[in-house]
Amino acid sequence: MAPSMVLPASARPDVLPTDRLLANGMARPGLRSDLRRIDDAHNALSVVAVWTWIAVIIGGATWIDRWWGYAVAFLLMCTMYPRLAILMHEAAHRLLFTDKRWNDAVGTWLVAYPAWVPIAIYRRGHMTHHREEFGPGEPDMAFYGGYPCARRDLARRLVRDAVGISGWKNLTPLLRSLRNPAFRRTGWSILGVQAVLWAVLWAATGRWWTYPLLWWLPWMTGWRVLNRLRAIAEHGGLEAGSDRRVTTHDVTQHWIARFCFVPYNTGWHLAHHVDMGVPWRNLPRFHAELVRAGYVTPATTYPSYRALWRALTLGAAPEAAA
Repeated sequence: MAPSMVLPASARPDVLPTDRLLANGMARPGLRSDLRRIDDAHNALSVVAVWTWIAVIIGGATWIDRWWGYAVAFLLMCTMYPRLAILMHEAAHRLLFTDKRWNDAVGTWLVAYPAWVPIAIYRRGHMTHHREEFGPGEPDMAFYGGYPCARRDLARRLVRDAVGISGWKNLTPLLRSLRNPAFRRTGWSILGVQAVLWAVLWAATGRWWTYPLLWWLPWMTGWRVLNRLRAIAEHGGLEAGSDRRVTTHDVTQHWIARFCFVPYNTGWHLAHHVDMGVPWRNLPRFHAELVRAGYVTPATTYPSYRALWRALTLGAAPEAAA
C-alpha cells in the first residue's frame, strides 16, 4: 500500500493565479463578493424543507403502520441527519443567514441541537480543522488517519458504526458534560430539545417508541456509517500542505450520493476548503471556476464515491481508481 493518497506534483498543474483566481485559489474581489453572497430566503426554505421531509417520513410510516413502512422510514431518517449536519455546518461558518443572531438561533435550536451537536464547541473545532488540516491541532484526525487501509479494516469500522458502538462513544461525552459546570447548560439544552422532540412525536403518532426508533436509533447507527463514508471521502489518506489538492479529495457528484450523504453541495468539498466563505449554494459555481482555471482536472478527480472508497483500501490515485 502507498503511504498516502496524495497526488504527485506532476499531476497538480501550477496554474494559479489567473485573471479570475488568486494564487491561493480564492476568487478575485469582484467575483468573490458575488460567490460569497448568502441567500437568506432560500436557506430559510431549506430549513423548513428538511423538517417537512422529516414529518412526511415519520407520518408516512405511522399511516402505513407496517413493519416495512417503519424499516423504510428508518433508512430515510438516516439520510435526514446529513441534511441537519450540513445546515449546521453552514451555521457554524455563519453562512446560513446574513444576520448573525438568526444564523446562530436557527443553527442552534432548529438544526444543531436536534442533531445532538453542541454547535459552539463544533464551531471552534471546525475552524481549527480549516486552519490546521492534518496539523497538530486537527480535531478530526481520528476520522481521516489510518488510510489507505485493508478492506477488512474499513469494514470493521463501518460495522462498529452500524451497530451503535461509535454512536455510544459520541453520546457518552454529552452525558458526562451534565456534570461539568462549563458545559452543563449546553448538555441540558440538547437533552431538552430531544425531550421536546420525543413529546411531539409521541403526541403526533400515539406511540412512545416513535422517537427512539425513528429519531435516536438512526442517529446512533445509520448516520454514523454515512458520516464516516463522507468524512473519509473528504480527507482520508491525505496530508498537510498549502495546496488544497493535497489535503482534500475531489469527487464527481452523482444524485444518489447527494441524496444519501452529501446534500446541499457539500460534495464539492475541495472548493469549500479553497474558500470556506463561499455558501453551499455557490460551491458548484466556484468549483466550475477551479475547473476552468485548470486547478481541478480529471486527473485530480475521482469519478465516483465508490471509486474513492475502493482507492482508500488500495492506495490508488484518482486515475488508477477510475
